[in-house]
Amino acid sequence: MSRVIGVIGLGYVGLPLALAFIQQGYSVIGVDVNEQKIKTLHSKKSYLPDVSDEAVHISITGKKLIATSNYARLTEAEAVILCVPTPLTANHTPDLSYLLQVGAALSKVLRQGQLIILESSTYPGTTREVLMPLLEQGGLKVGNDIYLGYSPERINPGNPNYTMEIIPKVVSGITEQCTDKILELYATVFSEVIPVSSPEAAELTKLLENSYRFVNISFINEFAMLCDQLNIDIWEVITAAKTKPYGFSAFYPGPGVGGHCIPVDPLYLQWSANRRGANSKFIEYSQAINLSMPNYIVERVKDCLGDATLAGKSILVIGVSYKRNIDDVRESSALNLMTLFMQEGATVLYHDPYVPEVTIGDCRLKSEELSAQNLAVADCVVIVTDHSQLPLQLILDHARLVYDTRGMTRGYEGKARVVRLGSGLQEQRSVHFLEHGQ
Repeated sequence: MSRVIGVIGLGYVGLPLALAFIQQGYSVIGVDVNEQKIKTLHSKKSYLPDVSDEAVHISITGKKLIATSNYARLTEAEAVILCVPTPLTANHTPDLSYLLQVGAALSKVLRQGQLIILESSTYPGTTREVLMPLLEQGGLKVGNDIYLGYSPERINPGNPNYTMEIIPKVVSGITEQCTDKILELYATVFSEVIPVSSPEAAELTKLLENSYRFVNISFINEFAMLCDQLNIDIWEVITAAKTKPYGFSAFYPGPGVGGHCIPVDPLYLQWSANRRGANSKFIEYSQAINLSMPNYIVERVKDCLGDATLAGKSILVIGVSYKRNIDDVRESSALNLMTLFMQEGATVLYHDPYVPEVTIGDCRLKSEELSAQNLAVADCVVIVTDHSQLPLQLILDHARLVYDTRGMTRGYEGKARVVRLGSGLQEQRSVHFLEHGQ
């Protein structure tokens, strides 16, 4: 008989995690309050780009994945893994409402000997100070009756080169025995499991990883603005700099960071630091740069069009998900950018092969066909998300003006006037020798 685990939250982290356990012979009880997700799984279909219909079909048909909204089923599991959203409030403070709801519900169904692991990104102390008291409301004590720990998720949606199982897994428990139990469980799925001294250290590990990316992406965006003023191509500069075999890691400019981690985790760290009378000036300044990028791009588009206003202009935005090859629009800078274009009086259309519709304020938009006609009538085509399947040649052959925030058009030629973020306002002419390693 196969071992059984539970996964609460079947989103971008939880569903791939459940399938990773199934691949190692486990049965998984997946709990989610979103009934549409449950119905989709019951129909043997996937709702995530990184998860195939075939994988879901095999798991459901073989009764290895039980998708339900019923917490009572979790009594059958030896371990329960929490993969719930931990977004920011409107005031940019931690929103643990999902975790609080799950913790309270879980406390009513826990049984002796179960292991609970939190994977959601959060501030240091959450596992011990927030989740543990909730779980103990049912009368079971952590370290004696049940076991509790933290392991930060490291999934990278849209990146097939790093599957979940080969990314080293950082783990820690409230007690030494808690840590041992997490190590034993995760060692059956992940190629490398790395214990750290406390849940707080594991929680902070995740915040460090994403704060590092947040600060460096914000820095390279500031550098791009500097390159605009210098009329030097930042894409060429980065390509040259990364030929150095040590001491440099390439980061790339864009419309701002998005998703459930990079724009969120640093603010969890900042909030946690502020509680103790401390502050990160790097995070504070990086946040200001990140939030300024959509406004900066709007101003650059105005400059490209040679007009102080966008009223009456037609803007075609290409890509609205926060990163390439996924359908996730959480914290996407594209939505902020589209809002600003609309506020300027522009007519805004968009195309995204992964996102069929979005809501901007009170306006619901549907993805438009990327046709020669739609490209030709737009006053400006703005490339926001660098999906790998975009027909760049079609875009450059039929658009009048392309503002490229991702550097995708390097190496391509067409009829369109092309201006890239971080390269001044002159028409761009690609330089090929660095791109081909010559």
